Amino acid sequence: MLLEFLRCLLLTGLLLLGLGWPLTSRLPLAPAEKLAATLAGSLIVCWGVGWLIYAAGLPWDLLWLLPVLAAWALVRGHAAFTAVLRDPVARGILAAQGLATLWCVGWLALVQNYSGGGWTSDWFEHWERAVFFLQRGAADHRFLDVYALTARPPFANIVTAAWLHLTAVDFPHYQLFCTLLGSLAFLPAAVLLTRWRADAAATALLAVLFMVNPLFVQNAVFSWTKLPTALLVLTALHFFLRSREGGAAWTTALLFSTCLAAALLAHYSAAPYAVALVLGWLIWRPAGWSPSLYRQVTTGAAVVGLALLATWFGWAIATYGLAGTLGTNTSVTTVAPDAGGQFMRVLLNLRDTLVPHFLRSPDPALIAQTSPWGYARDWFFQCYQLNLPLACGSVGWVVILRELVRQWPDPAPAVRRFWVLFVAVVLVLGVAAHGARDLWGLTHICLQALVLLGVVLLAARWPGLGRGWRLAAIGGATLDLIAGIALHFAVQNHALDRWLTPERTAFEIMASYNPQTLKNLIGLMVNRLDTFHNVFAPSGPVTVGLLGVLLATALWRACCRR
Repeated sequence: MLLEFLRCLLLTGLLLLGLGWPLTSRLPLAPAEKLAATLAGSLIVCWGVGWLIYAAGLPWDLLWLLPVLAAWALVRGHAAFTAVLRDPVARGILAAQGLATLWCVGWLALVQNYSGGGWTSDWFEHWERAVFFLQRGAADHRFLDVYALTARPPFANIVTAAWLHLTAVDFPHYQLFCTLLGSLAFLPAAVLLTRWRADAAATALLAVLFMVNPLFVQNAVFSWTKLPTALLVLTALHFFLRSREGGAAWTTALLFSTCLAAALLAHYSAAPYAVALVLGWLIWRPAGWSPSLYRQVTTGAAVVGLALLATWFGWAIATYGLAGTLGTNTSVTTVAPDAGGQFMRVLLNLRDTLVPHFLRSPDPALIAQTSPWGYARDWFFQCYQLNLPLACGSVGWVVILRELVRQWPDPAPAVRRFWVLFVAVVLVLGVAAHGARDLWGLTHICLQALVLLGVVLLAARWPGLGRGWRLAAIGGATLDLIAGIALHFAVQNHALDRWLTPERTAFEIMASYNPQTLKNLIGLMVNRLDTFHNVFAPSGPVTVGLLGVLLATALWRACCRR
């Protein structure tokens, strides 16, 4: 299956670099920025073509035009693309992205069955949605027998469905494409980093920090749409900040609005970022823009963003009505019956997102189990996935907070006001967007892009850290790698069960974990789904060895470029 794996990498690489290149190659942007714009533009083209085919009832085989057009675009624009590759920053970002992507795919290769805290069923819902579009399912279909089509926006589902049609419509390919897509959140983060440190050493360090961050790796490997949303949010944020510098007004504004609209189409968790950035656009005007230019650009950007949103919302409202479109998401269906009750829910959820579970007393039933390593994994999983500070790293969050305090006097007042507004709005609305009460925390729902932004800040400020702080951050990152990634995937691989209790049956092993783990396994068995681990992966020792090589390479790049 190595050739099939390489074919999938070649196809997705061709589509992601080629489809957006004819437009972005001509934009007045730095080479690294062209990469970010190309990635977002290519995904939007995949979405637009795929959605048109579905909504208009056209044959899916028309998708074969996409790789042809992508190849033609790269051949025709090879001179401009070669110029981008000659840029050391852009080249370093692409190399680092390759390491981050292969790292995530390597961990995917170890997953026999999804597990971790309360995670269950979401992976199947999004697989079901991708297949639904390809098979043109009934409009009243209920995913997981609960959710209407309009409960989730379809951007990422359409993109993965398109890639499946061009390869094979099966679950192993779906897992691979979700991991490839999620891992790409690194690229806009690396481009954002160039705003503060535009050098190869910073990019190499950021790759290492992403590779040892449990939230990033866990979400890249779990087949859902949160990291693709973060990818588009971070891209929109970069072009928003670029627009505040006053140059390339139309280019940066249109890229900002387009990427933000695409993020909303990927997952409604982008809404808090959209509110924060729109407010920032209104109160922080770019330097050098005349009032008339500001009005024209704002109007144009709004029209383009709304037009992209209308591709989904216009169709959904025409098909399901306004209530059927806007009233099916869990943010709406799980709210408390009265405003006071909902306000208390938000306050308590906010507390539980900021204060780790081991400093509180949440109901332990969610992670109760007889497996000692399963319990340890879930204990750490609930820290890294659900608690905002710890999601940035067990020590990383302390370093990030310290650096925020240290650099607070440096930016201009308008810049400080924006970042305070941005973080406050995203944090409060990101928690409030989850209507139900959650005793463990809600970082994984809407705050992933905020966490990745914190990791970018850590990489940007690394040269200014003292030796003690660096050693502390390295020690914390080592703990994160062991407890948040290695242990997590060892449990999902059942490796510890085979090594430490080889006498137990498969049923006894599964019964020792929390009920969500068994539910995920039943989902695979009932729906007769094979996994990437069974179809594509080499043996466990080979996979672990390759992961070691990737980490060593990333560390070598980070050290040698200092």
